Amino acid sequence: MGKVKNPDPPNYKKYGVPLYGAAWVPSTVINHPPQLIDQNQEADQDPGEGSTQSPAAPTYVVFCGGGGEGRSGIPNAILLAGFDFASNSLSDMPDLLTKWIIGRGLEFGGLYILELEVFKLGIGADLPYRMAVHPSGKGLICSLPKSCKWFQWVEIKNEEVHKQGLKLSEKVLTHLEDVGQQLALAFNNDGSMLAVGGEVQDGNLRVFKWPSMENVLSEAQAHTTVKDLDFSPDGKFLVSLGSGGPGRVWDLTSSTVVASLPKENDEALGFCRFSQTNDGNQVLYIAAVRDRGACIVTWNTTTWKKVGSKQIVRDSISSFSVSADGKLLAVGTIQGDIVIVNSASMKVQAVVRKAHLGIVTTMRFSQDSRALVSASMDSSARVTIMEEKKKNGFSLWIIIFIFIVAIAAYLMKIKEINL
Repeated sequence: MGKVKNPDPPNYKKYGVPLYGAAWVPSTVINHPPQLIDQNQEADQDPGEGSTQSPAAPTYVVFCGGGGEGRSGIPNAILLAGFDFASNSLSDMPDLLTKWIIGRGLEFGGLYILELEVFKLGIGADLPYRMAVHPSGKGLICSLPKSCKWFQWVEIKNEEVHKQGLKLSEKVLTHLEDVGQQLALAFNNDGSMLAVGGEVQDGNLRVFKWPSMENVLSEAQAHTTVKDLDFSPDGKFLVSLGSGGPGRVWDLTSSTVVASLPKENDEALGFCRFSQTNDGNQVLYIAAVRDRGACIVTWNTTTWKKVGSKQIVRDSISSFSVSADGKLLAVGTIQGDIVIVNSASMKVQAVVRKAHLGIVTTMRFSQDSRALVSASMDSSARVTIMEEKKKNGFSLWIIIFIFIVAIAAYLMKIKEINL
């Protein structure tokens, strides 16, 4: 008899399309939905009449991906799934779909309402390869093969069920039409600026004020290919990494390069993330790949000098994230592993072996740093809850051991007295 396959844990789901982007939906979207679509509401009924807020607002994660152009039969889509912290479970993808076409959604295939708070917005032949969620919950931007599109959140009310969804916005991002594939997208912390970086045939780095799309920085051939970028917590700087050469630090007030971040001879810079230390100082982490494995390099954001480097894994890193509180770093590998690192000691705190069967293409910590969402080209998504380590006190097993030793010593003493 063959081996019986163990069932997948509830925090791991397959969603039917290769996934390249993942993010947490801001709580403001859940608590203050921007638009309500009521499928059963009478025409003369006030949309707010009789409606009440759920006592426990759900948590949502959003994914993007697909099979790209061609006849693979794999759709291109944006997916929205619910996550329940209490049961540590992601929403399932059911077999039966109920299709609701909303507004301009026709252009991209419509909006699918799925059971258990899973949603699927078809994107036609265009693969949504990269994604950035606006921090205030106004919507999200997706990078498609030739341009970028803006999508809005909608809340859908059907009978007694309230579900979160997405639709293509009527807002056209004129400055990002026909610009080619953008490989990096990011909003700054307050959502007032948007940065995008293009691939080989473009290589441009663009920064805009949001939502006016007023130009802040436009640098042709900033890198051969812009692989990653990130804003500093105070919004004053932007770091960009390319497929070759050093990283660059941009002063967004003067729109100029203020520092170059050199790499070692055997080093390829992969991902960059700003963070803050316990004393409130800014720090920059760069995940890099070397001949002997992957490491995390720490940079001082005043002198822009390298202040530390620590090898984390022997495999190549395929994704990277830093928790909002700055305490944890996470790397995903090409082997499908997830590694959690304590930022203070730079020691590995936890490892999830084979978290995914394929390359970990994306990962993101939740806003409260409680959990990490990750996804893969194998169509799988996972949420890993961060286990809190006790700062004080002994391990339960140590306490039990001491207790047993104490009892043994007491019995030996009683035996000696009786003798």
